[in-house]
Amino acid sequence: MAKTNLITRHGYLKLQAELDHLWRVERRETTEKVAWAASLGDRSENADYKYNKQKLRQIDRRIRFLRKRLETLKIVDYAPSQEGKVFFGATVTVENDDGTEKTFSIVGPDEIYDDKSVISIDAPMARAALGKQLDDEVRVTTPSGVHHWYITAIRYQRTKPDEAPS
Repeated sequence: MAKTNLITRHGYLKLQAELDHLWRVERRETTEKVAWAASLGDRSENADYKYNKQKLRQIDRRIRFLRKRLETLKIVDYAPSQEGKVFFGATVTVENDDGTEKTFSIVGPDEIYDDKSVISIDAPMARAALGKQLDDEVRVTTPSGVHHWYITAIRYQRTKPDEAPS
């Protein structure tokens, strides 16, 4: 399944900041270390050279990925017309019949790493919740069966176009 090309403004700015840091700081420092290690002589036995050369390849790979990915992403900003329904960017609280409550924000697949409070728009829970309103039932089919949740809260974080990520 192809990744959805949607992203929140905050997520987009965070990826841009990562790209900028990799290009301006990490790559420059690693290139200097490779040059220094290479100047020591025999590269076949030089652990510093091998390690930093490999690190440089990883940095370059991530830079290429981010440049291509940022070109394809579509930023979705909050719109007042979204109020009261679950759409991309919503923070949703759901509860099941047992009283178990979960809160999550629906974001793009590029934003889900390192944050347990978000889910991808491609996740079954997000797909099932899209378009629903307060008190609506959300039926989520998983390998363990069908689960029923009820929407108890929907809110949106309003961001300004020039807001930088934290």
